[in-house]
Order: sequence, then C-alpha cells, then structure tokens
Amino acid sequence: MSSGRHCIRYSSVPAWLEGRGGRPEGYCHRVMLDAVFYVVDNCVKWRALPVDFPAWDRVYAFFRRWRVGGLIDELHDRLRGKVREAADRDPEPTAAVIDSQSVKGDAVVGAGSRG
Repeated sequence: MSSGRHCIRYSSVPAWLEGRGGRPEGYCHRVMLDAVFYVVDNCVKWRALPVDFPAWDRVYAFFRRWRVGGLIDELHDRLRGKVREAADRDPEPTAAVIDSQSVKGDAVVGAGSRG
C-alpha cells in the first residue's frame, strides 16, 4: 500500500461481518472499497486503477469475492437505508417504478398486455 492511502484498523468487527471469520486480510477493506468506488465513479477499467491503490487484480479479486458472497448487495442495501433515514424516510422502499425501457417484453407475453 502506498503512503498516500492509510488504513484505520478497528479493534472490533462490525456486527454485520461477525462470524464470517477466516484468515486476516492482507489489505485494508477501506482502501479496497475506495478502489472499487474509483472504478465505478470514474468509469475506468480495472487495469487503469492509479498506483495509489493496491494492484488492480487484487482489488478485482476482493470485489468478485464480495459480490459472490452477497456483501456488495448487503453494502448497497445498508447504504440505501442510511441515505433514506437521513432524508427522514423509511429505510426500506415501499414502491418501485418499472418502465418499458427497463423490462423487455417476452415472447410469451401477449401483445395486448404490453406497453
């Protein structure tokens, strides 16, 4: 890890990560999340990560493992809940809007019910 990024090690593990155990990680999760956010925010390829971050293949391996394990979805849901609570809204959305651009009609759906 370069001198530009610092990792804060917490003595306790967040409750939502309790029981996931295993060998201690070689990289700071905060730095890995920052690298993933950089890729998403700047629309760059994994290989284009700046040298401030760990090697791109290590970051991608973390992301892939977190995605397969469901941690990315869990993180997204938790962040969405925090944002909604900060806006004085129910943390869980109660409605969604789906338009014809989001869902493509299937061959089994009759033409009369599409649109």
